[in-house]
Amino acid sequence: MNGEVTLIGHLRATPDDVAAVLDALPEHIRLSRAESGCLEFSVTQDAADPCLFHVREHFAGRAAFEAHQRRTRASRWWGATGHLPRRYSIEG
Repeated sequence: MNGEVTLIGHLRATPDDVAAVLDALPEHIRLSRAESGCLEFSVTQDAADPCLFHVREHFAGRAAFEAHQRRTRASRWWGATGHLPRRYSIEG
């Protein structure tokens, strides 16, 4: 095993939260992709369901993934989305 960590899942916004999610999203993507150890990072709005956002994160190792989680919890993104339901799986 190479030690890489991948998270795949989604978060669900309410119709009232979609604008705040979209507003915070570009900065969140930019900051996440700039993190040391980030190999891939995407959050995309579902074409058929605008309240559904697909998430894919791929990090070089557990330490990079955990650093991302810590940074995210202190971010504007978390302020906009922390209360929203998420479903995801983590491998690695």
